[in-house]
Amino acid sequence: MFKKRLLLVGLSIMLLSKVAYSQEESVVPQGVLTLDQVVEFALLQSPIIRQAQIDEEIGDRDIKSNLADWYPQITASAAGAYNIKLQQQIIGDQLITFGQPYNSNVLFQADQTLFNRDQLFASKTSKFYRQQLQQVIENAKINTIVDVSKAFYSILLSEEQLKILDQNLGRLEKQYKDAYSRFDAGLVDKTDYQRASIALTNVKSDRNRVANSFEAKYDYLKQLMGYPDKFDFTIEFDAQGAEGKIAEDAADPLMLENRVEYKLLQTQQTLNEIQTGYAKWNYLPQLSAYYRYNWNYFNANFSDLYKTAYPISAVGLNLSIPIFQGGKRIHQVKAAELQVDRGNIEIENLSNQIRTEYSTALAAYNSSVYEWQLIRENMEMAEEVYNIIKLQYDEGIKAYVELVVAETDLQTAQINHINAFYQVLEDKLDLDKALGTIN
Repeated sequence: MFKKRLLLVGLSIMLLSKVAYSQEESVVPQGVLTLDQVVEFALLQSPIIRQAQIDEEIGDRDIKSNLADWYPQITASAAGAYNIKLQQQIIGDQLITFGQPYNSNVLFQADQTLFNRDQLFASKTSKFYRQQLQQVIENAKINTIVDVSKAFYSILLSEEQLKILDQNLGRLEKQYKDAYSRFDAGLVDKTDYQRASIALTNVKSDRNRVANSFEAKYDYLKQLMGYPDKFDFTIEFDAQGAEGKIAEDAADPLMLENRVEYKLLQTQQTLNEIQTGYAKWNYLPQLSAYYRYNWNYFNANFSDLYKTAYPISAVGLNLSIPIFQGGKRIHQVKAAELQVDRGNIEIENLSNQIRTEYSTALAAYNSSVYEWQLIRENMEMAEEVYNIIKLQYDEGIKAYVELVVAETDLQTAQINHINAFYQVLEDKLDLDKALGTIN
């Protein structure tokens, strides 16, 4: 009977583990992923974003903790003492002893803040601190989108380079065989197939370098995404669709309010202004109400100490008026006002930085688009030249060295074209970030 129960428990644990593992697998996207899917997962699991979200929760708890001082503060305390030597005093011609050897008290107290500049400051700033925390998360998301997209493009670039190298490798292998056959037949000298061998070896070396970079690039993308190491995926991208959109893209006008960094500084400046008011509130009094109930116990014997209580209670107000603090408040107000002035300069400087960043990003994007279009035309021309020289070489009109040059030019043009295309995509990301239009 015991063995059957043990078996059932074991099967149940295995089943629950399998269900949990299946649920985990279903949450993590696998297989072939698009850029949108990769970014969507990164926005949920990126370590940077999750840390920012935890910071927001911590900040929210701090705000609630500060605001809690507006509520009644209820405390209880107890104390006890044994008076080794009681107080004595001569009254008339008699020596009078005061108190009892054993005494104790239990105090219950409730305090209510009616006016306090610290609590008033916490109330006025809580909205802006929460806004600031949300803007920090927004900034983390924007940076994550840009970094993840660039890592995604880096993998795609390597894939396209690998395709080009494989195509060139196939052509060079055929050319090497043809060159060796002609040398073997005595039609040409050995320099033709030796050049073919050198070109073939160079392309194999390039292909090996690109192929070995994939694992590191995928690991970097996983790191940015917060993707589990035990799972794997591959990526796909509609390059033709992206090429079509490049011609349609037009830069939006720059609006500083769209940049999260600008909004963060504006929020901080609002807090600086409230801080100035807080420094000025230092001249105001502080007012609170209290209620106390105190149980006092006195006795000559410890065993009888708590038999009889002598309670007292009181309700009242506490008013504290700052009169003179050696000029401290004046300096605090001036320092807060200077902080506001500094914030204005910081906002002005950031505005200039954003404008410079925008003009730089726009110039880089326009230049990369222009360069990509020229390189694409150059690639098409290099392909046409190679096809012509290949035909002429096959007819015995051109020397093999001219075919090698044409092959090298074509491979260089193809690599340059794909590099220029993905440079356009990266520069568009930088431009969108400069505009503050990344959602």
